[in-house]
Parts: sequence; structure tokens; C-alpha cells
Amino acid sequence: MTFKTKLLASTAALLIATGGAALAQTQTHPETGEALAADQSFSYSILDDFPSIDPALVEDVEGSSVARDLFEGLMNENAAGEPVPGVATGYEVSDDGLTYTFTLRDNAVWSNGDPVLAGDFVYGMRRAADPATASEYAWYLGVMGVENAEAVTAGEMPVEDLGISAPDDHTVVIKIDAPRPYFPSMLTFPTTFPQHRATIEEHGDNWTKPENMVSNGAYVLSEYVPGEKLVRVRNENYWNNEETIIEEVTALIINDSNQALTRYLAGEVDVVMDVPAGQFPRLSAEYPDEAMSLPSSCTYYYQFNQTDTGPEALQDVNVRKALSLAVNRDVITDNVLAGGQKPSWTLTHWAINGWEQPDIEAASMTQEERNEMAKELMAEAGYGPDNPLKLEILYNTSDSHQSVAVAIGQMWKQTLGVETTLSNQEWATFLTTRGEQNYEVARSGWCADYNEPSTYTDLLTSASNYNDGKFSDERIDELAEEAKFADDPMPLYQEMEKIASDNAYFLPIYHYASVRMISDDLEGWPTENLLQNWYSKDLYISADE
Repeated sequence: MTFKTKLLASTAALLIATGGAALAQTQTHPETGEALAADQSFSYSILDDFPSIDPALVEDVEGSSVARDLFEGLMNENAAGEPVPGVATGYEVSDDGLTYTFTLRDNAVWSNGDPVLAGDFVYGMRRAADPATASEYAWYLGVMGVENAEAVTAGEMPVEDLGISAPDDHTVVIKIDAPRPYFPSMLTFPTTFPQHRATIEEHGDNWTKPENMVSNGAYVLSEYVPGEKLVRVRNENYWNNEETIIEEVTALIINDSNQALTRYLAGEVDVVMDVPAGQFPRLSAEYPDEAMSLPSSCTYYYQFNQTDTGPEALQDVNVRKALSLAVNRDVITDNVLAGGQKPSWTLTHWAINGWEQPDIEAASMTQEERNEMAKELMAEAGYGPDNPLKLEILYNTSDSHQSVAVAIGQMWKQTLGVETTLSNQEWATFLTTRGEQNYEVARSGWCADYNEPSTYTDLLTSASNYNDGKFSDERIDELAEEAKFADDPMPLYQEMEKIASDNAYFLPIYHYASVRMISDDLEGWPTENLLQNWYSKDLYISADE
């Protein structure tokens, strides 16, 4: 597939002004010697608009991708998903594993030329933790174990008591409540990124507009048209700008995945992040160098509203179990999606570091056995042909989500006589509806924030902001707390998942694969990164042969 052949206006102007020097510097890749295309820009499609690109407020995968381009934290990730220095040149850990001391590079500056200082990290993390910010991801600081984070986010302690400090302008000290060998990798998430205090205080909620934003990443925000596109261009003040090759990145918001694919095949889009359900086998055969199915640490599941605003039937564990058993996950993964996804019986992804599947009874049964058990459980709950259960499935607008919902609705109807209706909403509205428990059954997906099982199991706790089913299990909460300080937390994680499965608190459906179309001249995509985190600064476009 070919990219756009016209130079960006900004690039052309630069070449004229420099007599072609810029092009000469980037004709070949500095490490591989590979010939580079003259136009180092690309576009990619996403389904939904961004709820926010404010690092303190980002809560979704696509927003995180933008934030990693616009901002840089203490640590980045390499192509294999391992933590590598970002603004920090390195760190030291105390003997007890509870204090991390980071040294900042002295050539890191903001896009307006101000130096990036340790206090910017303190301000950013405190702002994320401050209840006044109303960050949906403030809880992440507690998951990280940052000292006093839970009390601060609950409003019980002042933000100044958060366990992060700046003894001088180039030193950041973070204190945590228990040793976490994976702690550095947790610092690649936007909640921990620095923020430019003067800009936020001057512009308030408008600070993320292109004309106002001051950022410290490899790119700056140049244009944002809600519902249409978001454009970022190279940040000439980035400390490592000389090694950045991609000039411009455009996220195109295309709500129809089939339309996105059509535009890709027409050469109008260079990367499709979500290939339509069921089309991967054909695309893989026709475009073997462009169609990709990559392991991705995300889990697709349905949440049951177990609050007073939900159906009374979903308070019954037998009903929830029956609904879970009646879903033929193999049909969903092999026939509906057909993109390398795997059936799921736990929230925790099969490939997460150190994970071993606990003994889930239903996982070892045949689908016929599951269906028979489901019928018995539903009958015990009082539902059948004379009293059919009626449920609404809520999902955010997407052809793939609709295909899954239709398939599950048919399975429930055929096996249990359940009558379902489908309801879809655009992303931001959907998040609010689900978060306020104004639903019956709702589609959910969770992608790991770091490569360790607690990134999943913490969602099973009563306190989790993303436990939108609002189930509460005292034993799960106890296990989660024990796991924080355990030498070997894996058995505790497994028990948490086993309890959740035994009570069918949610309905796990499948573990993701990232099914994408990526132009064969876009190089450097981190295919080995299980979390599928990518940085535009690490990509480049090779010249046509």
C-alpha cells in the first residue's frame, strides 16, 4: 500500500528554507540505513472520539496513545513493552523496595521552552489524585501503591501528603506501600505524566485546546476537530527530536469499521485499528503483509448491573451463571470475530506475565453440558417459556460490538428463552450511562495498564471505579489487600478470579487480539508489546522500492 505522495506544507516550507537539508538528514534511517519516504506522515482510524486527552483524565486506550505522543513520563516502553528511560535518565530503589528516586535529564523542556522540572511531576500526580479534578483514573495511584494515595483520592488527606516529592529540580522521589518489582512499568501510564502548571492555571478546562496546550512529548497538538480528527506534529523542542522521524500523525474518527477499512483499501487511511469482525481471514489471505493479528492484553466481557437500578433477576447468582454458561465462546471467537481471539473464563488475560488459569469448572465442560446446566439454573430461578427473562444489552457503537451482542442474544434465546433488545450509544455517553448504572447488561473491555495480573484483578474489588456491575465480595477485597504485601501473590489472584467465576459477577467472553491493517511501508510497529502501546516517535515510513 502506498502513502500520500504530496509533502506536508510545513515540510515543504522547511525544505525550501533549508535548501533541502532536512530531507538530506532523513533520506536514510540513522540506525538501519533503510531508505526513507519523503513524506513522513501517516493517519490511523479509531472508532470513537476521545473522552479526554488531559493526562489526569485519560481513561481509554486511544486517549492513552495520544497522551504518550504529547507527553512523556519518567519512563517509556520499548518495542517489547519493557520500561526504558523517558524524562528520567534512571532511578535507584531503596533496600526495602519502598522508595524510588528518579534523576531527570537536564535537556528536557516543554514545548514552550520551559525546562521540565521535578515539580512538574509532583504537580501532575497531585492534580490526578485531587478529588477536585474528578479523575476516573485517580484510583490507579492507589493500585501503584503510592503512599497515602487512597486517602488523598478519597479526600481524607491533603494532596500534599501524596507520596511524591521533588527534593530538587532534577530529582523525583516516589514512596510506595509495598515492594513492586513492576513499579517502573506503571509509570508509562498518563496518570503519572508531568503537567505544565502555569498553562492549566491560566486556561482551566480549555488548556487542552491546540492553541493553549503546552506539552513535553515528541509531538504537539496542532489540530482537533471533535468527532472528526486529531492531529499532532513533531515537537521541535523535544529533547530527542533529532531521532524522531515521523513528522505528522492524524487520528481519524470513523465510527463505522467497514468504512474505515474501505478508506484504507483506497489509500486514504494508513492504519486501521479495528478490523471489522469476521474479515481477518479474507484480509490475511489477500494482504498478508498488512493484515495483522497480534496478542493484546485486553479482555472483552459483559457486566451485570447488580444494583437496585438493575433487573431483580440479575441479583440471582443462578441467573447470572445461566447467562454465562449459555454463551458459546468458541462460536464468538472462531465464527463471529475470526481474528485470533481466545475464549475467556477469567478477566485476567492468558498472556499476562506469570498468569496461570485457575480451575474454572465451566471451562472444562462441553458446550452441551454448559447449556444443560444453564437451563436447570434458569428454571430454578423461576424463568422459562411461561415467564421469559427480558434483558437489554448496551454497547458503544461498533459493528463488531453489535455482531457479538446479536450472537449472544440468539444464544440466550435458543438455550434459555431470554428475550433481548440491543441498545447502542456513542462512546462518551456510553461511559456515563454504564458508570451511573443506567443499564441492565453492558459491554465492557479492559486493557492492561501494566504487565502483571493485578491490573485485572483489582477491577474485581468493591472499591474499583471500573466495577460498573457494583458487585461486592468481602473475600475478594481481603485477597486483594493481602496480595499487595504477599511474596507470591499469584495464588491470591487466582482465588479472586475463582470466586468471581463461581458467583458469575461478570461474564467474560474473550481475550483480545489486536486485528489491524498496517501499511507495509510503516515500519517499527511494536508487535511484541503485549499491551500494544505504541509511540509515533519510534515509527518511520520506508521509501517505495
